[in-house]
Amino acid sequence: MAATLSAEEEQATKQFLEEINKWTSQHGVSPLSWDVAVKFLMARKFDVLRAIELFHSYRETRLREGIVRLQPQEEPLRSELLSGKFTILGVRDPSGASIALYTAKLHHPNKSGNHVVLQALFYLLDRAVESFETQRNGLVFIYDMAGSSYNNFELDLSKKILNLLKGAFPARLKKVFIVGAPVWFRVPYNLLSLLLKEKLRERVQMVKMADLRQHLPRDCLPEHLGGCLALDVYGWNQRLLAEQNGRVDPVDELVGIPLEDASVHTPGLDGTHPTEFAAHLGRAQRTGIYQEYEELRQEQPSGTFHCALAACNQERNRYGDVLCLDQTRVRLKSRRNERSDYINASFMDGYKQKNAYIGTQGPLEKTYGDFWRMVWEQNVLVIVMTTRTDEGGRRKCGQYWPLQEGGQEVYGHVAVVSQRVDNHSHYNQTTLELHNTETCEQRQVTHFQFLSWPDYGVPSSALCLLDFLGAVKQQQRRAVKALGSQWRGHPLGPPMVVHCSAGIGRTGTFCALDICLSQLQDVGTLNVYQTVRRMRTQRAFSIQTPEQYYFCHTAILEHAQRQGLLSTNQ
Repeated sequence: MAATLSAEEEQATKQFLEEINKWTSQHGVSPLSWDVAVKFLMARKFDVLRAIELFHSYRETRLREGIVRLQPQEEPLRSELLSGKFTILGVRDPSGASIALYTAKLHHPNKSGNHVVLQALFYLLDRAVESFETQRNGLVFIYDMAGSSYNNFELDLSKKILNLLKGAFPARLKKVFIVGAPVWFRVPYNLLSLLLKEKLRERVQMVKMADLRQHLPRDCLPEHLGGCLALDVYGWNQRLLAEQNGRVDPVDELVGIPLEDASVHTPGLDGTHPTEFAAHLGRAQRTGIYQEYEELRQEQPSGTFHCALAACNQERNRYGDVLCLDQTRVRLKSRRNERSDYINASFMDGYKQKNAYIGTQGPLEKTYGDFWRMVWEQNVLVIVMTTRTDEGGRRKCGQYWPLQEGGQEVYGHVAVVSQRVDNHSHYNQTTLELHNTETCEQRQVTHFQFLSWPDYGVPSSALCLLDFLGAVKQQQRRAVKALGSQWRGHPLGPPMVVHCSAGIGRTGTFCALDICLSQLQDVGTLNVYQTVRRMRTQRAFSIQTPEQYYFCHTAILEHAQRQGLLSTNQ
């Protein structure tokens, strides 16, 4: 591909490749090529961070949807490609943009599953944007609904097509024209509001067939829309299949890297920059953010609670309605004559870090031994406590560590010695030494207790909590560094234990803030809704109240203001 780039674009491409190929070398796969790198950078106007985010969104989306190692010459993909449902027109719009066409009338959900339709879409568009001209000038997408019926329409498929084009595909999407939308699509309410994210709506226009020629010159358009476009033997799809026989997808090897060891929290399709985030918060106000939370709250947990509900484990739960999902619960290592390996604690991913946290309830007196055993078995270096032991005359958490400097307690087979207590204005930091009485090993753990967070409520100052989070992260880094070669896991270290009383409200809020701010620092975008939604798949019901969800937003806004991230040229 003869791509003519400016000096600045060449420098951005080198920087992009340097970052991506650090990642490819870690996974032992071939480095990304210059041409593929240019494709992703073109789609994000050579913004390196956004192009890296797009690359991973594209890769992970393809893996999630099963769009890997495609065989276009084999069925059922071959028939789908030749159906004419998707095609690229042989002409461009006046700006040089390619024109992609999807004809709804030709889609029959009872004949083609969504899976193969998405495979065909990705395959054809990937081939279309190999053209340097298309990369530079972008893509216009025509969603032709003329002559279609409700039987040709599939809501989930349409949502995926439109949102993937905007957020997970390496092309500059200039315009989407929905042509000849049937009455059922337009009334009683506009289905676009269901199909599209807010950022994409501005690029989408619903137009009548006759009006399309006001937006695109006549010679750009096929002679007949409405499912009447004949694909002859010289059609784009036919030629493509003939030319691409035996071709190897340059990204296939990267797409094939499994997600099993990856965190659920990676930059997604709909990350927003701080200025967009502030604008969204300004428009939505508290009421709109509360409505977002209500949508999350109504989603049922995606797992089971069999172990937490077992009769022998009931007394180990502080609250009968706050349980651990079987799929993510922490299992205590089995010991002789024990009936259960259960503790009310869940592994939770952090930003690009699997099992970054253990979200757990405030220990009960009868579970102190289990708690310290878990800390030992999981190599925990930092414990974060976001509650007081007593609040409003009610016991919220047991006193599970020696409070006074020099104090010592034994919990099961772990002796805990308080070596030093540092009292700060909003939190206490205690250095604890753990002695395993069975193996005679000893370790050091740092215990942080945040004191300015009321139960069910939010801290009076976000800045205090942000400073607390910073202190916690700094100590985790110090402790991992001190381990040196003894630690061979994730570079950010073993999981941090985070708890409040139930282990879902303040715990979830703390973790959500950490994840969102980590992503913001890494790629310059964040998505609170997506973060909380994913978090709740691991620690069910995380973030307990709409106030806590809203506080996540206002705390991020305060952080962005303090860091100077809200300038008008963002």
